[in-house]
Amino acid sequence: MSREPSAFHLAYDAVLAHWPQGTTTAAVPTPYGATHVISHGPADGPPVLLLPGGGATATGWYGTAAALGATHRVHAVDLVGEPGRSLADPGRPIRTAADLTGWLDALLDALAIPADRPVGLAGHSYGAWIALQYALAAPDRVGRLVLLDPTNCFTGFAPRFLLRALPVLVRPGAARTAAFLDWETGDAALDPDWHRLQVLAADEPTVRPVNGPRPAPERLAGLRPPTLVLLAGRSRTHDSYAVERKAHAAVPGGRLETEVLPDATHFALPVGAGPEAHARMARHLTGEGS
Repeated sequence: MSREPSAFHLAYDAVLAHWPQGTTTAAVPTPYGATHVISHGPADGPPVLLLPGGGATATGWYGTAAALGATHRVHAVDLVGEPGRSLADPGRPIRTAADLTGWLDALLDALAIPADRPVGLAGHSYGAWIALQYALAAPDRVGRLVLLDPTNCFTGFAPRFLLRALPVLVRPGAARTAAFLDWETGDAALDPDWHRLQVLAADEPTVRPVNGPRPAPERLAGLRPPTLVLLAGRSRTHDSYAVERKAHAAVPGGRLETEVLPDATHFALPVGAGPEAHARMARHLTGEGS
């Protein structure tokens, strides 16, 4: 007898329904477990891999997929060990940044993206940290990099954010997550389907994420892929303008561009990114104007 889908999986499907026509899903095998990937766009288009933030899922990239999917083959990923439909292999957990690199190498191979065809890589929040770590570790596989309100990449967290986050970290749950999410996003207009999924994700089983230090200055100075950093002007996670200054100081030589989105909040990216932000991402990933 088949089991009824959980409230979380029903909410997941509700957000997945926002993806454009022609979207496909697949469980992609890797040595670290089956990775759930949502794909859209022409099969022969330049590949772009999208990594969500911690506690989020691949579904929230639907606006980005619609914007990029006319020209690119977009693959949005549920992080292994995080809420979503990826299934971690308990016999080979992801414990280090090197494991994350190995997982992404295997994922790109399984998606038939050859090592000599650099991928566009975008990440939000914790996903941006993973994307940056991968671009530093495997620069030949990353053609262009997009970081959306990246955390722990160029600066630390704001103290008030950590204080607000502490109860959620100590005792996660839907009610506390909803209050924390609403505090950070303020009066921003949120997709109710996405909001429900984010709240329900708090009760999903997870494994301890890899939380490494910020990349060392000498590593950031050697960042090779052209990089676009889009920052949420109303983010309570950090001072976005301080992040902007630190990012430019860390990556010299004009290889990094930044833009502060004045009305954006941290958690509402990428689902809340508007047409201008998506257009900026598309220009960067195609090499226009940079």
